[in-house]
Amino acid sequence: MSKSKLEYIWLDGYTPTANMRSKTKIEDNFSGKLEDCPVWSFDGSSTEQAEGGSSDCLLKPVAIFPDPGRINGYLVIAEVLNPDGTPHETNSRATIDDENDDFWFGFEQEYFIMDTRTQLPLGFPMNGYPGPQGLYYCSVGGKNTHGRELVERHADMCLEAGINFEGINQEVACGQWEFQIFAKGGKTAGDQVWAARYLLDRLTEDYGYYIEYHPKPIKGDWNGSGMHANFSNSTLRTCGSKETYEKICEAFRPVTAEHIAVYGAYNDQRLTGKHETASIHDFSYGVSDRGASIRIPIMTVEKGWKGWLEDRRPASNADPYKVAARIIKTVKSAKV
Repeated sequence: MSKSKLEYIWLDGYTPTANMRSKTKIEDNFSGKLEDCPVWSFDGSSTEQAEGGSSDCLLKPVAIFPDPGRINGYLVIAEVLNPDGTPHETNSRATIDDENDDFWFGFEQEYFIMDTRTQLPLGFPMNGYPGPQGLYYCSVGGKNTHGRELVERHADMCLEAGINFEGINQEVACGQWEFQIFAKGGKTAGDQVWAARYLLDRLTEDYGYYIEYHPKPIKGDWNGSGMHANFSNSTLRTCGSKETYEKICEAFRPVTAEHIAVYGAYNDQRLTGKHETASIHDFSYGVSDRGASIRIPIMTVEKGWKGWLEDRRPASNADPYKVAARIIKTVKSAKV
C-alpha cells in the first residue's frame, strides 16, 4: 500500500488581502488524478470565513500539481464552499466567467525577497540604502544581484510541478524579482499563479527569508511591485483591427474604479505616475507605453493588430482570480 501527501491550498477570508492556507491529507493508493481528490473541510472560524458555532467550510479540489518538495506529494488547489456546496463569499475563483477558456492570461509576478532578521530586502544594509536603481535590473554578479539561488530553485520547482512557468528576471529595485506564468483560461491561470506563489513562500523557510507582495514596501525613489496582466481572447488574437483594439481599451475607461478595487490593496502607493506606472486617478492606453494603464504591445501592432493587451495596474498582492474575472467582464462588455 502506497501513501501520498496531498497539500490542500486555499485562500482565507482576511481583508484587504487574502492569505494562502494549507494542510496535508494522507491518502492510500492515490492515483494522482484530480477526480480522485476528495472534498475536505477546515475550521473557517480560524480563517475569517465562518463563526465558531458553525465553523466547517468545504474544500473542493480544482487543480492538482506534483509537489516537487515532497516524496509522493501533490499540491491541491481548492475552492472554498459553504456547507451546502455553494461558493463561499470569499471564493473569487468562482466569479470567473470563462467556461470555454477563450481568455488567455500571462501574469508577471513581481516581489521582494526580504530577510527575516533585518526586515529589509536582500542587498539593503541595516543603516542606509544600497546604490540607486539602474544596475539591478537583469543584473549578474554579487554586487547587484541578490537571492538568485532561491529564485533558481523556485523556477526548477515550478517546472517540475508542471506549472507553465515562462521565465524569471531580477527587477529594477534591489532585492526585487519577477516570474511569469501563462495559461489558457482565467481559472487555470489563477491556479498556476497561486501554486507558484505557494512554492515560493514555502521555499523561503529554508533561507530565513520571506516574500513581500506589498506593492510599495520601500518608500522613496524605488520601484514598486506589480502583477501585470497580459490578456487576450479570440477577438484580440484574430481581429486585425486597430479600431477594435481601441474599442476594447475604451471599455475599461468607465469602470476604472471597479478595476482598481480588485487590483490589490495599497496600490495607490505604487500607481503614482512615476516608476513606470500610470496614476491611479487616470486611465490611458498606448502602443509600447509602460507609463499607460494599458499597454498595447508593439508585437501586437507589428502582427497587424492581432495579439494581446497588457493591463499594468494590478499590484503584486492582487488576487489573480479577481483580476481575471474583472478583465473578462470588461472585455465582454465592449461593443465590437
